[in-house]
Amino acid sequence: MIGAIVSAVVIGAIVGALARLLVPGRQNMSIGLTLIVGIVAALVGTLIAHALGWADTRGIDWIEHILQLALAVIGVLLVTRMGMGRGGGRPGRTGRTTT
Repeated sequence: MIGAIVSAVVIGAIVGALARLLVPGRQNMSIGLTLIVGIVAALVGTLIAHALGWADTRGIDWIEHILQLALAVIGVLLVTRMGMGRGGGRPGRTGRTTT
């Protein structure tokens, strides 16, 4: 049980970071939010892969990891498009004052 949690955190961190690299443009997301998106994507991807029988292979489960990465990319896109990052959901506002 502890091993599954640790592996979800590690894989989630890797998947979340890769997803941010694959999404074009700048994302205003904290490292913690990236980690959360990656962990959720890793867990959901694992559940889907096990349900479809894709995770029962010998060696590295490439299909499972690709599914996790795809879900993380979708998660990063959703978080940045919904404005849940550091910007506070106020697109177009820079905080600068004009004189």
